[in-house]
Amino acid sequence: MSKILVVDDDPNTLASLSRAFRLAGHEVTVCDSADRAVEQSKKQRFDVIFSDVVMPGKDGLALLAELKSLGVTAPVVMVSGQANIDMAVRATKLGAMDFLEKPLSTDKLLLTVENAVRLSRLEDENRRLRQRVGRYEIVWQSAAMEKVLNRLDRVAASETRVCIYGETGTGKELAARTIHDRSSRRDEPFVTLNCAAVPAELIESELFGHEKGSFTGANARHIGKFEQAHGGTLFLDEIGDMPAVMQPKLLRVLEEGEVERVGGEETVRVDVRVVVATHRNLEELVRKKQFREDLYHRIQVFPLRLPPLRERQEDIPLLTDYFAGSITRMNDWKPRVILAEAYSELQRYQWPGNIRELRNVVERLLLLADDEVDAPTVRSALGGDVPFSSLELRSSDGTGTLFDRVEQFERDAILAALQQNSYRMSEAARTLGLERSHLYKKCQQLGIDHKMKGAGEPN
Repeated sequence: MSKILVVDDDPNTLASLSRAFRLAGHEVTVCDSADRAVEQSKKQRFDVIFSDVVMPGKDGLALLAELKSLGVTAPVVMVSGQANIDMAVRATKLGAMDFLEKPLSTDKLLLTVENAVRLSRLEDENRRLRQRVGRYEIVWQSAAMEKVLNRLDRVAASETRVCIYGETGTGKELAARTIHDRSSRRDEPFVTLNCAAVPAELIESELFGHEKGSFTGANARHIGKFEQAHGGTLFLDEIGDMPAVMQPKLLRVLEEGEVERVGGEETVRVDVRVVVATHRNLEELVRKKQFREDLYHRIQVFPLRLPPLRERQEDIPLLTDYFAGSITRMNDWKPRVILAEAYSELQRYQWPGNIRELRNVVERLLLLADDEVDAPTVRSALGGDVPFSSLELRSSDGTGTLFDRVEQFERDAILAALQQNSYRMSEAARTLGLERSHLYKKCQQLGIDHKMKGAGEPN
């Protein structure tokens, strides 16, 4: 059913058109003047608008121009019993979708409605896609990111499984979305699951779904992530935290392309491209018997490493401007001028929270600054006396594996934030641009004792 507005000064025409549309199951509003049509368009949204051209006072072409100026997006169909080529051309230039001559057949009317609704839906979808592209845009200019984008483009066109490595906040999900959007599966679902965020006892249900009554609380059938992603892409974030009991089950699905819901007796075929990501060293986990070697080889077909923000400092000014623009528009704030000295100060910082932390800091900068963002404002936003130089990698002499060096850096960054905030976890997490729960988990993984004397909050 579509909502249709009909505008005509002839009562007989209004009656016949409204009757034809209602018999076809549509909802119809009628107006006998252009001014009343404008009032109705301000009150509610229509799927299609039919308007006569020749009317006393404001004619149909003037109405069309006013509707477009008001931002009305509904397709407008012009109707006239005195049609000529010049009139049709003017209507088309003003944005009319179609121009019909009276008398009108019911079949022609209904076909026009169908075409108009289809066009409107396509335009809405295009708007959503443009918004999505803007929201998930990769912002870069550094050579480090150019290499990443080249590899990403190369693998996106294939069905190859991708394993994305990167520290927390480097944009692993954004990279996975980009792979999906540039693949042949772009028009199908992109579904995500953070393996570290789901309790071990629930992750099987989240992945594969469950049948009603299969366990306490299963009050209805639940479709899992694999079925939701059928035809598209499933992104499994933090695959290194996948519970050991789930790893062989995931391996079976990857090998056979079938899932079995918890409590179910039948298998369901799924066609899904799986992209995974982790901040951990999977090879090291395999050596420690914490991750299955056969699963590792299944997902490690095409590894893609995202550089931390400290390795792509050329991108910091560009990212800062990007975040500042989006935050300003979102909050309807006046734009601030970011001085060169502010960019330099941002580039000096080591960014343990990477791009996610940068985005949070930019929002803080815009709140702190009146008109200009300068170096003192940046230092204030970063917590005052943040030990920039103390966050250098201890293994700067090039010794140790990449995993060891990154782990050491994370440990130094967290310890510095804890010390700076007197071991108050909430403040330390805010400084690092992390969720408090994630900071607890990182401390546990890195063997950091956060329960030091002087801590100002309960643990």
